[in-house]
Amino acid sequence: MDATNENSENSVLGQGAANGLPNDGTGVIKMDPWLSPFKEELKKRYSKAQDWIKKIDETEGGLDKFSRGFEKFGINVDSQNNITYREWAPNATQAFFIGDFNDWSRESHPMKKDPFGVFEVVLPAVNGEPAIKHNSKIKISMVLPSGERIERIPAWITYVTQDLHISPVYDGRFWNPPKAERYVFKNPRPKKPESARVYEAHIGISSPELRVSTYKEFTLNMLPRIQHLGYNVIQLMAIMEHAYYASFGYQINSFFAASSRYGSPEELKELIDTAHGMGIVVLLDVVHSHASKNVLDGLNEFDGTDSCYFHGGPKGKHELWDSRLFNYGSHEVLRFLLSNLRFWMDEYMFDGFRFDGVTSMLYTHHGIGTGFCGGYHEYFGPGVDEEAVAYLMIANELLHDLYPEMITIAEDVSGMPALCVNLSLGGIGFDYRLAMAIPDMWIKILKEVKDDNWDMANICFTLTNRRHGEKTIAYCESHDQALVGDKSIMMHLCDAEMYTNMSTLTAFTPVIERGMALHKMIRLITHALGGEGYLNFEGNEFGHPEWLDFPRAGNDNSFWYARRQFNLTADDLLRYKFLNEFDSGMQHAEQKYGWLHSPQAYISLKNEADKVIVFERAGLVWVFNFHPTKSYPDYRIGIEQEGTYRVVLNTDTKAYGGFERIDAGTRFFTTPTAIVLALESTL
Repeated sequence: MDATNENSENSVLGQGAANGLPNDGTGVIKMDPWLSPFKEELKKRYSKAQDWIKKIDETEGGLDKFSRGFEKFGINVDSQNNITYREWAPNATQAFFIGDFNDWSRESHPMKKDPFGVFEVVLPAVNGEPAIKHNSKIKISMVLPSGERIERIPAWITYVTQDLHISPVYDGRFWNPPKAERYVFKNPRPKKPESARVYEAHIGISSPELRVSTYKEFTLNMLPRIQHLGYNVIQLMAIMEHAYYASFGYQINSFFAASSRYGSPEELKELIDTAHGMGIVVLLDVVHSHASKNVLDGLNEFDGTDSCYFHGGPKGKHELWDSRLFNYGSHEVLRFLLSNLRFWMDEYMFDGFRFDGVTSMLYTHHGIGTGFCGGYHEYFGPGVDEEAVAYLMIANELLHDLYPEMITIAEDVSGMPALCVNLSLGGIGFDYRLAMAIPDMWIKILKEVKDDNWDMANICFTLTNRRHGEKTIAYCESHDQALVGDKSIMMHLCDAEMYTNMSTLTAFTPVIERGMALHKMIRLITHALGGEGYLNFEGNEFGHPEWLDFPRAGNDNSFWYARRQFNLTADDLLRYKFLNEFDSGMQHAEQKYGWLHSPQAYISLKNEADKVIVFERAGLVWVFNFHPTKSYPDYRIGIEQEGTYRVVLNTDTKAYGGFERIDAGTRFFTTPTAIVLALESTL
């Protein structure tokens, strides 16, 4: 597809069958004729999703009602303060609701089981008040067919706490604060931004201090910083409750609970509402690709079997992540996961999701030992988990139908076609995919190639190699590249002098000068060429000097690397402030000119000898000189639109730690000329 027609083409295709396109899941072939040989597989995927939607319509009254499972399951309090608790545990023969409220009596509050394996108990109000005190401990006790008794934290619990001084095992809590203590949202959700400038953040590390930071501190300290930088989307990681802090939030034990290690649910609501008041969209990093294998405080073996929420046997275990894999073909698992998405949208007013581990979901091999070469045969056939594909199709359809302004982002390394195409056309329905090849490219060339030998054509190819009609979020480095054992881009560039020469009181050495220049240029060219959105992991905007490593046995449970040193940008004697302000200048320039939601760039020059790249996007002319030693006065380039040009963003200004070698006041003129050449012998 012609890149200049991408947006108009996509808007037409987005209307699906209304525009005469086939209504069988093969409409995407119009966008990509190379998918023609896989017509039947596309139909099969689409049909599986439609069959589920039809079944849910017939048995549950539709997706809307079905996805509000949290109103039926878990613990609910009605207007008269009566408490109803329901739990799906088909293998159990008996169940009892236990906790502080009944002195942990394992007989006093028996639950009734229905034909579908759902247990229920009602606790009438006592003198008009709930029979269970707010924030008191609760569990479910179950008897198995063998007679064995097991105890679990309710699967739909909305608050759990951990006291590491006593045990690493979580306690389930009844979260029902008095009306006066409940946070009331004041601000409407912002509109979906035309250009997504994403700030990826983790609450716990969002402070220079050697401890776990809080929701309150993030609201007070980080939100103004993010607003100053010019990001309009925050992607919050590690919010869904996870037992092990060092898992970075990727081993979920309680899917409906906001992590208590950062504060209360009401404080998270305040954070999101405050961001909305600043016009910032907030996304949740949602993990539906796998779950913690914890038994005592997770979903694993919830009803005494290994196949309640998950596939039984080896199919239900992820061998590399040491975690459990959901059975996306189960009616109740679909209810649980779809309701989970709906809960975070309705209860916390999130604006969408970044789906983690989508590659693992899409394939039965989970991407393990698979190097995707881009051949279309890899995306169809027995290696694809069609139940997971159908779940993702339904999830995206549900979310976009209920919340038209919401955003979904897929973390997929495989390059699955139609991942970001509407279900009506046979697509999976995400808004964006992450450009995971881009950070790999930057790390590879930083490790293996001297910067005076960088291949301009290869850089341009990798930055622009994406599926037209499917939006991509580009990034140089995310949390993945910040983890211990790897290096940030700034550390790759300046490792030898990061701790000795980043002070303005020291000489501006060639290593620091070149490193800072490349840090800015790598970010700018990725921002401009790499996609329809841009992502940065917190701290990397100013070249954070250290990796990320959470407290664990291997580092004596130290918080030294489990923090972000934002204080470095506030120190006028350090050069980090220049990188921070350049990042802000870059985001605000995009806000003004909107290149991320403009058609893909036209690259007019890739000069390997000069190390110069020139392209045009959003009416701007972009000129990059990657040469380590040469500057080029009076360098002539061809451009599409004639006129007089001025510099709007320059990595070499003093405000950004440069040398002011380019006069910002210079006016650049076009000189329209035409010549025709012929052999002398013909004259």
